[in-house]
Amino acid sequence: MKSAEPAIDPASLAGIADLELVARIVVEGLVSGLHRSPFHGYSAEFSQYRHYRPGDDLKYVDWKLVARTDRVYTKQFRETTNMATAIVLDTSASMAFPEASSKFRYAVMASAALAHLIARQGDAVGLVARDRFVAPRTGRVHLRSLLATLAALRPHDVWEPAEMIRRAAERLGRRGLIFVLSDLYDDEERTMVELRRAARMGHEIVVLQVMSRPEIEFSYGRDVELVDLETGRSLSLNAPSARREYVDAVSAFLERCRSRATSEGFQYTLLMTDTPIERALRLVLLARQH
Repeated sequence: MKSAEPAIDPASLAGIADLELVARIVVEGLVSGLHRSPFHGYSAEFSQYRHYRPGDDLKYVDWKLVARTDRVYTKQFRETTNMATAIVLDTSASMAFPEASSKFRYAVMASAALAHLIARQGDAVGLVARDRFVAPRTGRVHLRSLLATLAALRPHDVWEPAEMIRRAAERLGRRGLIFVLSDLYDDEERTMVELRRAARMGHEIVVLQVMSRPEIEFSYGRDVELVDLETGRSLSLNAPSARREYVDAVSAFLERCRSRATSEGFQYTLLMTDTPIERALRLVLLARQH
């Protein structure tokens, strides 16, 4: 499905200081082509029993209860359509790569667009990022507060993904939706444990792995010095001779992340920072609709 307006490249969006404006631009292009809301999902929760009345639909009769009590009861359900969402954002230093158009800025813009889309549909949205917690709420004032918090974040040091996911799951307070935006470099095992735990609590999990083209293709020439953004350790090597081993290792890492997430029933998408955010999120939301 094509949007009405051409997608804006991530570098141009990153140059816009007003995050609320960025979110509006992305969402306006995003919603065209979506047939229905990807967040409002009709569900029916059991509410109570009542005595059968002539004309009631027989498919709601609890026949096991009839066998036990010799009385005919029908099940009543309560419609539920709203969903609370928590956005978990990786703020570790590794997200600051590459410097010109970082994974972190891309993830912030994607988070802002998701928050804007969720809020405009009347659903509650919140944020968990390092020591920042914005409880899921509805309304324009709340959205502006959340976007201001997002805009003030900076990537540095390491982060504890398992702790952030656990905090989001516990503070949602009811079954909801958790978006995790991260390069997934940190603590794979504990991260998966907490995602699994959040799913057992009834939350729906969407994992958005944010990566850049240079990280995957390693298209550097001759000798290069690599510096770990989180530890400061450096490594000098000949890029052409190391490329094949590096590319194979990264490919295995990405496939491991994808396969583990999908095997657990989580929705997984790889977001490349050179892909227009509108296009990337469109695929995420269309997958939710299906």
